[in-house]
Amino acid sequence: MHALSLPTWMIHISSVLEWMAAMWFIWQFATVTQRPVWRWLAIGMFPALVSAMAACTWHLFDNAPSLAWLVTLQAALTVGGNATLCLAAWWIWRHGQVSAESPE
Repeated sequence: MHALSLPTWMIHISSVLEWMAAMWFIWQFATVTQRPVWRWLAIGMFPALVSAMAACTWHLFDNAPSLAWLVTLQAALTVGGNATLCLAAWWIWRHGQVSAESPE
């Protein structure tokens, strides 16, 4: 655990907790507004959350060379997470366009 300073650990851990809270709030928003399409955003955030956890795990073990594969996993999950967030945003936008076009 000596790879990072205490303030840096606080930022890492609080970022993970904030991301989890954001996912939960988005899920609740979808429920309260009765717009389930927003749940896709919370689901799309999951790979980025696992990416952050992989980075924290690697740092927890003092950046051990034997766990260097976590860096590759973290990078892949970041790319995948960006893609799923993009797809979720597009799906929400598309759903809004279809809703706006349909007669009431």
